[in-house]
Amino acid sequence: MHAPLLSRIRPRNIVVFRALQLGDMLCAIPSLRALRMRCPDAAITLVGLPWAAGLAARFPHYIDDFLAFPGFPGLPERAPDLSAIPAFVAEAQTRGFDLAIQMHGSGGLSNPVVALFGAARQAGFGQPDENGSCLPYPTRGSEVGRLLALMDHLGAPSAYRRLEFPLLPADRSELATSGIAFALAGRPYVCIHPGARDPRRRWPAEHFAAVADAVHALTGWTVVLTGSGEERALTARVRQAMRVSAIDAASPISAGALAALIGGARLLVCNDTGVSHLAAALRTPSVVVFRCSELERWAPEDRMRHRCVMAPDDGTTTDQGQAEVMRQIRVLLDRGAPASTGRASA
Repeated sequence: MHAPLLSRIRPRNIVVFRALQLGDMLCAIPSLRALRMRCPDAAITLVGLPWAAGLAARFPHYIDDFLAFPGFPGLPERAPDLSAIPAFVAEAQTRGFDLAIQMHGSGGLSNPVVALFGAARQAGFGQPDENGSCLPYPTRGSEVGRLLALMDHLGAPSAYRRLEFPLLPADRSELATSGIAFALAGRPYVCIHPGARDPRRRWPAEHFAAVADAVHALTGWTVVLTGSGEERALTARVRQAMRVSAIDAASPISAGALAALIGGARLLVCNDTGVSHLAAALRTPSVVVFRCSELERWAPEDRMRHRCVMAPDDGTTTDQGQAEVMRQIRVLLDRGAPASTGRASA
């Protein structure tokens, strides 16, 4: 049996492929941290979706450079920009990578894409090979744990599973400029996030409204509805269904400004989507509603601070899901769950 790859080679120029959305990228931070600890002197480039350039810039201690991925036929994360692919491949090949690590899934299509980078060696998820460079994609465990299993296989073990999202002064400045912070006037608040990129993951707006009213009745906290600019119609539905007033903060603010808002909240109630992982990174207590996704894979690692509720769309109109969400909220309140600190790790 071979020794782990990173015990046999000393790469100086590494490229990591993970071109996914916010929550998926945050789940990869512990593995990027493990890679940096194993290869402290290597230049590490992340290939990700264009939006992730800003995310990569938050982690200069783990990521040295960034290449925007134009998409590729068959990969669903974005419509491919076919005209941009040749220039992207040429740029990747000029970088002279000596190791490419595929962290983008099981490898059926992503491994051929990574092969186009022209690295001297390729590793990651895939069918086992004679060099010990590939690990079959795990079918169990959390996303954080699956990615760390790959790092362990390659020789970069880590006991640190915490997520991170460093808040920058610009994040708080943008939040202040948006007017949201002014509207809060320093009052304690709960964030209600009814959106999700995949509509199948969205708990009904009326359920979020009922929970928001109940939390306000229990705590007196101001209710803040969060979402992207495209989710304004959804947050408006929640607001209209509520009995108490709420601040509708759905707007095209950046992920950093949204993180600053969530980082200051006493509690977040949301679907299984990227903001759940922001809350985990910022230590904001949360209750996460799962409808169709794998709880085992996507639930926050800290199940004491972050409570999860399965509420599948089974076609019924019962309020059992609402009751369970409120029960989990009361668990957090009864335990005196610490308010968020805005710190970068969980």
